[in-house]
Amino acid sequence: MNQIINMIVRQVMRQLINRGVSAGFDQASKIGKRGQTAQSDAEEAPQMSREERRAMRQARQNARAAKQAMSAGRRVSKF
Repeated sequence: MNQIINMIVRQVMRQLINRGVSAGFDQASKIGKRGQTAQSDAEEAPQMSREERRAMRQARQNARAAKQAMSAGRRVSKF
């Protein structure tokens, strides 16, 4: 019985810690963006070409796919 409780507590704690770490990284990434003014954002947006925007979008999609693949790999490796 104690082992089952420990297992459940470990899983819950792992999820909470992962969420906390993710939130911390999100907050840290916003700090660098906070220093920019709205005017500088408006000036930077037109400077990006369609190809650059497409490349950025593709990079985000690749990162998302890599993250999903890593989590799937972790799930598979448990067995």
